[in-house]
Amino acid sequence: MLRVRTRTKVRLGDRSSGGLQELVRHTGAVQAATLGSGHAGERMGNEPRVSPLKNFVAGGVGGACLLLAGHPLDTIKVRLQTQPKASCAQYVVYTGTYDCFRKTVSKEGLLGLYKGMGAPLVGVAPMMAISFFGFGLGKQLQQTDSGHPLTHAQIFLSGCLAGVFTTVIVAPGERIKCLLQVQAGGGVSKYSGPLDCAVRLYKEQGIRSVYKGTVLTLIRDVPSNGLYFLTYEYLKNLLTPEGQSVSQLGAAYILLAGGVAGLLNWTIALPPDVLKSNFQTAADGKYRGLADVLRTLLREEGPKALYKGFNAVFLRAFPANAACFLGFEVALKGLNWLMPSW
Repeated sequence: MLRVRTRTKVRLGDRSSGGLQELVRHTGAVQAATLGSGHAGERMGNEPRVSPLKNFVAGGVGGACLLLAGHPLDTIKVRLQTQPKASCAQYVVYTGTYDCFRKTVSKEGLLGLYKGMGAPLVGVAPMMAISFFGFGLGKQLQQTDSGHPLTHAQIFLSGCLAGVFTTVIVAPGERIKCLLQVQAGGGVSKYSGPLDCAVRLYKEQGIRSVYKGTVLTLIRDVPSNGLYFLTYEYLKNLLTPEGQSVSQLGAAYILLAGGVAGLLNWTIALPPDVLKSNFQTAADGKYRGLADVLRTLLREEGPKALYKGFNAVFLRAFPANAACFLGFEVALKGLNWLMPSW
C-alpha cells in the first residue's frame, strides 16, 4: 500500500488532472470488487460464526411464534388422527377439520384449541435452539472450504442432524401433548395439566413411559428436518436479488420460504406422525411396536389412515413455520445489533 501511494503522488505531480481521474477510477474499482466479493462470498455459502447463546434465544422466539400460530390446528389434527373408526360417517365424532373446530370451540371454548400447549411451550426454546444450532453445526462440520457452498445433499444431512438433536426434547413433549389433546371437554379429565401428566406417567411405568414413541419421533423428524432446512435455504438463496446478501432478504420472502418449507416438511412427516400419535395415546399393550401400529391402521382403515388430519396439518404448516422463521431471523438480527460480540 505504501509503494502504491508513492507512485500515485508522482503521477499527480506530473499530471494533476489525469492522475486524479485515474486515482478515482482505481479507488471505485477496488471498492466495487471488495463489495462484490463480499456479496458473492455470502451467497456462495460463507457461514457467519455460530453463537449457541444467540441461537438459543432466537430459536426460542421462533419456536414460540410457531406454537402460538399453529397449536390450535395441531389440536384438531391430533383429535382427527386418534378418533376411533366408525362404520358410517354419522357416527364419527368429527367429520372433518371444520367440524372438529366447531365442536371443540362450542364445548370447550377457544382455550380448548390450546390444550396441551404447556408441555411443548416449556421445551420449545431449547428445542428450537438445538435445532438451529444442530443445523449450523452440521454445515460447519461439512464445510471444507469457506469459499465453496455446501451441496444440497450436505444441507439435507445438516437438517437431519438437527432432527436427531431435538428428539431428546420433542419425544416426551409430544407424548404429553397428545395425551392432553385427546382429553375432550365435558368429562372427567385423567390429567390436570402437563406436569401432572409427566409425573403420573413416570410413577406408573418410569422413564420409558415418558419417552414412549421416541423411535417414531426419530423416523418422523430426521428426514423431514432435512427437507425442511434444505427447502428454506434453497428458497432464501433463490429469492435473494442479484447483488444483495441473503441477510438482506425482506420479511415477505422469509415468510414465503418458511411457509413452503413447512408444507414440504409435513408432506413426508405426516404418515409417521399419524403412527406416532396413535402409538403414544393408545392404552398400554394395545400395540407391540411400530410395525403393529402400521398393520392395524392399514387393516382397519386402509392407506388413507396414514394421512388423517391432512387438511388441519397443511392449514397449520404454512403460517406456523412462516412465523417461526420470521421470528428467528428478526430475533437473531436484533441480537446481532444489540450484542455483536456475544
